[in-house]
Amino acid sequence: MKEITKYYLNKEILFKEINEISPKELKSRKKIKIYVATSTNKDYYSIFIVDSKSRFIRKNAEELMLLQSQLSQYVGHNFKKKELIISSPLCSKAKKLLEDNKWRVRVDFM
Repeated sequence: MKEITKYYLNKEILFKEINEISPKELKSRKKIKIYVATSTNKDYYSIFIVDSKSRFIRKNAEELMLLQSQLSQYVGHNFKKKELIISSPLCSKAKKLLEDNKWRVRVDFM
């Protein structure tokens, strides 16, 4: 949690509250970190951190958007900002699909 706070502080985004949601709570077996955060500007963030060795493809992007909708139902809130922080290679079609659905994709995590 400290790393993600420091990461966003470098991007000049300050959070009032950050909570981690385990994928098991959303009935998922994915190896992914999920955070729900509130910024000082009262923007609600859903942050997904993916760290894998294989390429992130369009199928993964579709699964991620499904997981986002499950998170919205679980928390009971629609998020203003949806972010994917990824350190593995990213397919251009997957990135375009996410950006068309108002996601921010950051490929430079740690």
